[in-house]
Amino acid sequence: MIATAAAVALGVVFLVAGAGKVVSRREWPAQAAQLGAPEVVAPLVPWWEIVVGALLVVGVASPWPAVAAGATLVVFTALLVRLIARGEHPPCACFSVSSARPVGWGHVARNAVFLGLAVIAVTAT
Repeated sequence: MIATAAAVALGVVFLVAGAGKVVSRREWPAQAAQLGAPEVVAPLVPWWEIVVGALLVVGVASPWPAVAAGATLVVFTALLVRLIARGEHPPCACFSVSSARPVGWGHVARNAVFLGLAVIAVTAT
């Protein structure tokens, strides 16, 4: 039950993040570029988040969607830490234009909580 709750919560986060990027259309690729995302990867990120989020919410192929979410969060968090270490603070864009606060340690902490949900979803299955 705990694993299911963690998976659903994380799935909703991924769905909201992906949908926000899809809705923002032109803004997302520009923000992704500021974050250092490769141009070829940026258009795929929202759809990846939506697919992983949907699989988490419906509980299909468990625990693999939680593993995918965890790996995604590790990559995103490493990117954030690298930017912060360089003294760069572009808009976050994590949840589309609506989350345009400059990247900071709060984003890293938030991702750590989300990563904790992924670990719970994987290990409690």
